Amino acid sequence: MGWHREPLIGFDLETTGTDPHEARIVTAAVIEVRDGTPAGRREWLADPGVEIPADAVAVHGVSNERATAEGRPADRVADAVASVLADHWKAGVPVVAYNAAFDLTLLCAELRRYGLPSLRERLGGRDPAPVVDPYVIDRSVDRYRRGKRNLEAVCAEYGVELDAAHDAGADALAAARLATAIAVRHPKVAALAPAELHRRQIRWCAEWAADFQGYLRRKGDPTAVVDGAWPLREAADTGARV
Repeated sequence: MGWHREPLIGFDLETTGTDPHEARIVTAAVIEVRDGTPAGRREWLADPGVEIPADAVAVHGVSNERATAEGRPADRVADAVASVLADHWKAGVPVVAYNAAFDLTLLCAELRRYGLPSLRERLGGRDPAPVVDPYVIDRSVDRYRRGKRNLEAVCAEYGVELDAAHDAGADALAAARLATAIAVRHPKVAALAPAELHRRQIRWCAEWAADFQGYLRRKGDPTAVVDGAWPLREAADTGARV
């Protein structure tokens, strides 16, 4: 039947910034999706404990005043999100996140920040997997398509409805539906077992990063470095990933 016809877990974070090692969680969503329909939903609003920059507020719409007044403590949100994801991985259910390297790296950074158990510790020493990342898959299977590769653009390419971009719940649901749509269009992706698809994405991301790094260096930046690690990226100061 294929992994895309089985339950999937959509996951998304909206945050204070674009550096996953420094940004904080503002909102989070974990949505169980069956046949494209939400079957369970967990959403969180956090008080990140730091100022939410105006440009971030403009993206996701959560003001500092609302986060302070209504948000749960950031450490409790990070712990709850990690526990929910770990439970799904323990059950063998794929977690779908668009540009997973950002969301999962940021979640891991939050866990370290608050001295909470890492994802690997919650999983008995194994890496968090399987992860399905429509961003990585689409970039591999349709490498030469022109245009943007953000969630809105790729949803439009595959005919997936995105009700409210940059709302964590809407983005998590769209990511899961998008993963299914990509698998339907590309049967070779659908035919892979989730564990093998996870391994392929590690390779695809590394290959893309090497190609892009080479392109940047040929264009005049000899020191350009593109991190191809997936689905987690190392913190430069600690070397920690999970």
